[in-house]
Amino acid sequence: MTAVKPTFSLGTIAGVRVGVHWSALVIVVVIALVLSGRLPAAHPDRPGWQYAVTTLVAAAFLLLSLLAHELSHAVVARRNGVAVGDITLWLLGGMARLGGEPPTPGAEARIAGVGPLVSLLLGLLFGLLAGAAAAVLGAGLAVEALAWLGGINVLLAVFNALPAAPLDGGRLLRAVVWRRTGDRLRATAVATGASRLLGWALVAVGLLLVLRGVPLSGIWIVLVGWFLVAVATAEGGQAKLEELLSGVTVGEAMGRDPVTVPASLAVGRFLAAPQYRFRHSAFPVVDADSRPVGLVSVNAAARVPEERHGTTRVADVMIPIEEVPTPHPGDPLTGVLPVLESSPAHRAVVLAGGAVVGVVTSSDVSRVTSWLASSRWRKRAV
Repeated sequence: MTAVKPTFSLGTIAGVRVGVHWSALVIVVVIALVLSGRLPAAHPDRPGWQYAVTTLVAAAFLLLSLLAHELSHAVVARRNGVAVGDITLWLLGGMARLGGEPPTPGAEARIAGVGPLVSLLLGLLFGLLAGAAAAVLGAGLAVEALAWLGGINVLLAVFNALPAAPLDGGRLLRAVVWRRTGDRLRATAVATGASRLLGWALVAVGLLLVLRGVPLSGIWIVLVGWFLVAVATAEGGQAKLEELLSGVTVGEAMGRDPVTVPASLAVGRFLAAPQYRFRHSAFPVVDADSRPVGLVSVNAAARVPEERHGTTRVADVMIPIEEVPTPHPGDPLTGVLPVLESSPAHRAVVLAGGAVVGVVTSSDVSRVTSWLASSRWRKRAV
């Protein structure tokens, strides 16, 4: 499944880039609709601005709770040797984009289990704060909001613990099956199957609620169910792709001896030089000692105003090598698949001994996949 791209950035927290997708505004709207009925019913005859302020503060704390849930995944993932790309808050909560698969079932369980645990602890914390506020201040809007935040965080913990990918419970299920069978791909198949089953069940329940006159909750449940089915289908396809490519190395799939571009070359010369023109859409960039320093795309160079083509260097518009996947030729190709999509140029620069020896693109993966699929089909036919 394609990762959700953030609409705007909130900066970096604990070394992880955090962004918000525009669809996260829907969460705020849903909270406003829920609390706009709950607060006046529980505490009538209050000024309208008090309801509005309480709703906005509750929405902000819910988003912070979702962020804490995803940050816990990111921190534990890094401690278990899994890179973290970024975190995006969006329509269905949050999503931490990991740069690879956990190395062991235990690491998978730790990364997945910490999220519901954090949500549960937050739920208990908000519940305790609601009790303390009620004891000191008596019943009021603040107590109502804290109690609601406690309940919704506990609900999030329970929902995320359901055994269906990509929920945390689905990851825990995969870890258990992986540990028992020793087969990560089989474990993924079990988790995605459970996700599809739960997803279609939620769709059915949501449609039933819509027919019974509860459209808001019904549509939300249908949306969550459809999301689970879509993600499970995508992950199932990814698992089959990894199975097909098992045993294939990066060196077997990469394009060898790629044309490189000097970092000091002017953009105008890069765009006009015959050795680069029409060859590729992106090129590895090297310094004066032929060491890799980045990756430059034709589109990035072409965006430079023409009057600056002679003074702007390739180094000024390239993607730094630190932001580009740099596998070794002996690495398994399946390990590169997740980072190809997240890479800014959708390709990896292959390094050996500190030198550029190849480039891997999605087209290279498709070519290998087509060859393997055809070869296996012929073997079965014979």
